[in-house]
Amino acid sequence: MSQPMPRQKAPDLTVALVDGADWSLDAQTPKAFTLIVVYRGFHCGICKTYLQELETLSEAFFSEGVEILAVSADPKERAEKAISEWDVKSFPIGYDLSFETAADWGLYASAARKEAETPRFFEPGLFLVDAQGLLYFTSVQNMPFARPALQDVLAWVPKVIANSIPARGELDVSELSKANA
Repeated sequence: MSQPMPRQKAPDLTVALVDGADWSLDAQTPKAFTLIVVYRGFHCGICKTYLQELETLSEAFFSEGVEILAVSADPKERAEKAISEWDVKSFPIGYDLSFETAADWGLYASAARKEAETPRFFEPGLFLVDAQGLLYFTSVQNMPFARPALQDVLAWVPKVIANSIPARGELDVSELSKANA
């Protein structure tokens, strides 16, 4: 599994949106960041709560110059149900995230254990990509719980901007271990 590196160009991301448009990371022009939230799918109650919280914070994120995308491997019909039943309407929802793209972003994949789940889906990920298209922050889980607190992410955005705090984790551990061998 590859791992995208902070301070490097973010992996390509182009997805279909429920509203019929296509969304491409390369086409985004945020004032500060693009926030990408990968959710497990309509079957996930924790995802529902997380995206509903993001909905309540979306205006505050927008006012800080952060654009938002939520995306899953769900087919269009399940993504539409998430929007309508979860009442999430302030940011675009993408669907059919591909396995190739998920691998490029370092996401974990799981197989369904219940009939209500999509046969294969991706575990949660949260990413901030800066206005230049460089990866700034990444959090990838292999379980549905213990996600970054959205309020914390929101609170740090103005501090990061005001203090020009660079992304951390920019060193390649495998290269460092070779150098120290």
